[in-house]
Amino acid sequence: MIHVTLAWSPGPREVLEHALDLPEGARVTDALAACADARAWVHALGDAVQPGIWGRAAGWSAGLEEGDRIELCRPLKVDPKVARRERFARQGTRGTGLFARQRSGGKAGY
Repeated sequence: MIHVTLAWSPGPREVLEHALDLPEGARVTDALAACADARAWVHALGDAVQPGIWGRAAGWSAGLEEGDRIELCRPLKVDPKVARRERFARQGTRGTGLFARQRSGGKAGY
């Protein structure tokens, strides 16, 4: 038997984890089958959910080892690059970036 953790996030700032004991040679799909709560969540989202092991993308048929953390990832709602551009446009250039805090009497850019 191997001990693994299955983690998923049904919503923002919410993470659920389940510790599972699976037989040797188990795969990601076996871990999902062993946890009814996660299985229902994945079924509701459909093919959009992507599995990962310790933060690295993995396939549904990836083999598991002792102590692995399987993470089920929701799809992104907004592209991070687009979100950063929009945030920068709202804030403007004065309060962001490397030179946001300038010493009094200092030259521009230092």
